[in-house]
Amino acid sequence: MDKARAANMPKDNVQRAIDKASGLGGAKFEEITYEGYGPGGSAIMVAALTDNKNRTAAAVRSAFTHHGGSLGAAGSVSYMFDRKGYVVILRDGLDADEDTVLMDALDAGADDMKTSDDEFEIFSDPSSLTDVRDALQDKYDLDTAEVRMFPENTTEVPEAKISQYTGLIDELEENDDVSDVYEAATLPESVD
Repeated sequence: MDKARAANMPKDNVQRAIDKASGLGGAKFEEITYEGYGPGGSAIMVAALTDNKNRTAAAVRSAFTHHGGSLGAAGSVSYMFDRKGYVVILRDGLDADEDTVLMDALDAGADDMKTSDDEFEIFSDPSSLTDVRDALQDKYDLDTAEVRMFPENTTEVPEAKISQYTGLIDELEENDDVSDVYEAATLPESVD
């Protein structure tokens, strides 16, 4: 719901999506996670919500194959990722300093915070995300509040494989059944 509001999605579209996902539209949706390796050997996890597992599996497998990657078995890369609660507060127009935001986040139940020039990234146990989000949204305007997968380590994609890698990620993200793509890759600095 938060993502739909942030994207200014009309209420009718949100309601249709809720009805469809709850089975009121006649379809039964399932959450499925696909795991694989991209060009250059970087780990990729694909979270999907689908009413047709065969169609989605074929599309994800095709994307990996066409772009020089390989789809793996369940558990082949998931151990390389940590599941965490993730909250982002943008610094633009924010009056609070880093220490104040950190103390508020820790008091709310967060585990850690990273600071950049643009934002505060707050991390928590996934089970604590709701408490952290609720406590912080009373004081700050939250940009993001969700459970996300974070790689423990990353693999640099070789320059010769960058276009294949970006093509794979783009094709996966454009698939209507794919809800999230988590990557354990870094691109060479000359590309960023």
